[in-house]
Amino acid sequence: MKNELIITPKTKVLQVIEAYPQLEEVLIGYVPAFVKLKNPILRKTVARIATLQQAAAIGNVKVEDLINKLRAEVGQDLFTQNENNMYTTEKPEWFDQSLIAGELDARPMLAAGEHPVNQALADLKSLESGKIYKLSAPFLPAPLIDKASSLNFRHWVAKEDDGSFSIYFTNL
Repeated sequence: MKNELIITPKTKVLQVIEAYPQLEEVLIGYVPAFVKLKNPILRKTVARIATLQQAAAIGNVKVEDLINKLRAEVGQDLFTQNENNMYTTEKPEWFDQSLIAGELDARPMLAAGEHPVNQALADLKSLESGKIYKLSAPFLPAPLIDKASSLNFRHWVAKEDDGSFSIYFTNL
C-alpha cells in the first residue's frame, strides 16, 4: 500500500499532503490560514516544518479534532489525547510594555510570500537580556514559537481583536 503514513500530532503538514493529496483541501477547509499552502514558497517552508499539532494551534482548533477529521477522511482509527495547550496565553509577570526593544510585523512579509522566521530568529538572538521582542502575525506562528522556546526564550501569545496575534518573547 502506498499510503502507510499514520496521522499523528507530530506528523508534518507536508508529509500528510504528500501521502494523502486529497487532504490538502480538507486541511485548508478546517484551518483556513493554510490556504497559504497554495503558495509554493510557503509550501516548501511552512508545510515542511509545521506539525499538525502546530497547524491546530495556528488554526485555533483542538489538535484532537484536526487529527480525527484527517484520519476519518483516510479511514484511520480515531485519535485521543489529553494534553494541555503548549503555548502561554496568560499575561506573564515578566511582561512590561516599556521593555519592548524590538518588533517585527510579519503580515507584510507573509502577504508578499516571504517567510519571517529567519528575520525573527536573528532579531531574537541579538535581543538584550531582560528585554522583550514583539512579533505580530495573522496566525499563530507555532513553528517559530517552538524554535524560540528551544533557544530558551519565554513567550506570551496575545490574540488581538482583529484575530491576529502578538507574540512577545524574552530571554530572562
